[in-house]
Amino acid sequence: MSNIVAIVGRPNVGKSTFFNRLIQRREAIVDAVSGVTRDRHYGKSDWNGKEFSLIDTGGYVLGSDDIFEAEIDKQVELAIDEADAIIFMVDVEAGVTGMDEDVAKLLRRVNKPVFLVVNKVDNGKRAEDAVEFYALGLGEYYTIASINGSGTGELLDALVEALPEKEDVIEEDLPRFAVVGRPNAGKSSFINALIGEDRYIVTDIAGTTRDAIDTKYNRFGFEFNLVDTAGIRRKSKVKEDLEFYSVMRSVRAIEHADVCLLVLDANRGFDGQVQNIFWLAERNRKGIVVLVNKWDLVEKDHKSVKAYEKAIRKQMEPFTDVPIVFISALTKQRIFKAIETAVEVYKNRSKKIKTSELNDVLQPIIESYPPPAYKGKFVKIKYIMQLPTPQPQFAFFCNLPQYIKEPYKRFLENKLRDNFGFNGVPISVYMRKK
Repeated sequence: MSNIVAIVGRPNVGKSTFFNRLIQRREAIVDAVSGVTRDRHYGKSDWNGKEFSLIDTGGYVLGSDDIFEAEIDKQVELAIDEADAIIFMVDVEAGVTGMDEDVAKLLRRVNKPVFLVVNKVDNGKRAEDAVEFYALGLGEYYTIASINGSGTGELLDALVEALPEKEDVIEEDLPRFAVVGRPNAGKSSFINALIGEDRYIVTDIAGTTRDAIDTKYNRFGFEFNLVDTAGIRRKSKVKEDLEFYSVMRSVRAIEHADVCLLVLDANRGFDGQVQNIFWLAERNRKGIVVLVNKWDLVEKDHKSVKAYEKAIRKQMEPFTDVPIVFISALTKQRIFKAIETAVEVYKNRSKKIKTSELNDVLQPIIESYPPPAYKGKFVKIKYIMQLPTPQPQFAFFCNLPQYIKEPYKRFLENKLRDNFGFNGVPISVYMRKK
């Protein structure tokens, strides 16, 4: 289980640019207009061999400054509560603002690593101007320019040094199935339908429940823990802060889970936030089952399940070998099929294949379709073995591993799937020197 690092601060200080740089892909929208980031963005990053989950808390402007400040306070308080370390970003161009002071006031009471980061420092004059941020009372600061990455190395060195060592606490040797998805997709209804009772995880007060709740569940002769991350009931008066909180809890649940049941609303489809959760589960190498909920409401308006499923798989590329089950938590349509599928995915993820069987099946395929020659040099794959890891990882031993490119690795992955059945499970393929 990796640590969680939250990036907090007022809008338009460069949080999303910094976030995109760390996760090494453009996921958060960046714009000069403040308040662009409405949804919460999250991803995986690593530095010096230490991996961590990153949350971009964003920021938005809603009506008056007073409402905005109240919402930012809620987000920072939630980040303080859930994160292992906090990056507080400010803007050297704007100097110390009243909003910065409010956030700093909250952070000064925190018994967690807090890193004050002064952004947009791209010359000596601005480095001198950054001195005024000592006034926030958070001690030393780091100067960076998130647009080009200047100064981020020193910050990340200090960050990973300060992150606590995570130990996997194994309470029971039971598989863990996490029900995840965006708010209002029907996660609570799905779990209530499965266990046969209404289960409320939190009170009317937002943020009462701090941890995901496990329910022991036995179906098809298979016992597992069903991890409920759906325990936030949205009220009309609380909006963005609860969505942020649900994301942080989903990150925790995904990292602890063996299989993620990703629930989406059939009316909304496989939208951006659902895709974020999907790719987070994939990057954590978890088994995945996609549940299209509320299908009873849209079924008659769709010509075919196949067309809907095809559209989802298009968004999943290149990891399309994922089971998709169309359910209705309200009518209990196919909810047990969903669990049966999750059990199959768990078994796929736990599957161990003998080295002799791997080589007997794959070597003839590799001989028929060998890796492309590179600069006149031919790559010879000598043998294959599965690594002793919780999820499927395979080592292909060869003479010139550096010459095997991603397309051929994907070819090998597809052949593993075709011959050994890893539906719903990410596979890692490594080339090793023989």
